[in-house]
Amino acid sequence: MSAGRKLVQKVSSTRTFAKVAPHVIPAMDRAVHRLTRGKVLLSARMLPGVILTARGARSGQTRVTPLACMPEGDGRWLLVGSNFGRPGHPAWTANLLAHPDAEVNWRGEDVPVRAELLAGEERAEAWRAALEFWPPYATYQARIEREIRLFRLTRR
Repeated sequence: MSAGRKLVQKVSSTRTFAKVAPHVIPAMDRAVHRLTRGKVLLSARMLPGVILTARGARSGQTRVTPLACMPEGDGRWLLVGSNFGRPGHPAWTANLLAHPDAEVNWRGEDVPVRAELLAGEERAEAWRAALEFWPPYATYQARIEREIRLFRLTRR
């Protein structure tokens, strides 16, 4: 593992990062993604990322959210609803629960997907893979009482 990646993992595990990052990283990602017409996602320089487009759980309006993801291959991605280790579930998870048909922009390509909330052994297996992929998720989970939601997106 590179020294830069290790440093980012250490920094992203801090409470200060959890307070600041949700206000800065998504806004930067949206702006750069828009300016580059979907070709660049800044946060994807350290972790793979998608732009999730889903209907709002209550409003039904289109919601666009840049997210880190774990590509699983074969047109599947794992999304981790860590919310940077903050107490509440991120809004995008409620959107996928209410409206599982969504779209991701993956490396400049718009891909229609179906989201599935993982549970039981399937979730446990995905969680182990997520921790191996990005160890700070363990710090986020230890900081909060809720169980972090995991979604598998599958190409439709």
